[in-house]
Amino acid sequence: MVIQPEIDTLLSKVDSKYTLCIVAAKRARQINDMVHGVRDQALLTMAAPQIASITSTKPLTLALEEISDGDVGYERLREGIK
Repeated sequence: MVIQPEIDTLLSKVDSKYTLCIVAAKRARQINDMVHGVRDQALLTMAAPQIASITSTKPLTLALEEISDGDVGYERLREGIK
C-alpha cells in the first residue's frame, strides 16, 4: 500500500509523530467544519453533483497534504508541564 504524502516527508515538517498527529487532527477538524458549513449553504443553491465535488476528499487527507506542502505549521507555546 502506498500512502501519500509519505510519512518521512510529514515527519520532516514536525518535531515528533505525536505532534504530527495533533496538528493533522486539529487541521482536519477545521476543514471538516468548513466543509459542513459550505455543504449546508450549497444544499440551498447547488445541484447534487456540485455538492459531491466539494466533499470528495477526506479532511484528514487534505490536512496531511497541507502539512507536507508546508501550508500548515504549528507553534509550540511551552515546554512540559510544571
